[in-house]
Amino acid sequence: MATTMTAPALAATDRCDRCNSQAYVRVVLPGGSDLLFCGHHWNRHEVALRPQAIEVFDETHRLDVAAHVSSDDR
Repeated sequence: MATTMTAPALAATDRCDRCNSQAYVRVVLPGGSDLLFCGHHWNRHEVALRPQAIEVFDETHRLDVAAHVSSDDR
């Protein structure tokens, strides 16, 4: 039986490799290494990284939900 490995969902403890903010994007590169990015740094590097990536796990949609919830709390 073949086993398929998938990256786990990003957690609040996953940090951006550039600035240490919460990561919302995981980029899996050839060879299996991965990079984690906050929304800001993903926007900055997406054009260069997407063609090289084997897989991109983009959870930036969670930022929109968090912003909506925060504005409702006011």
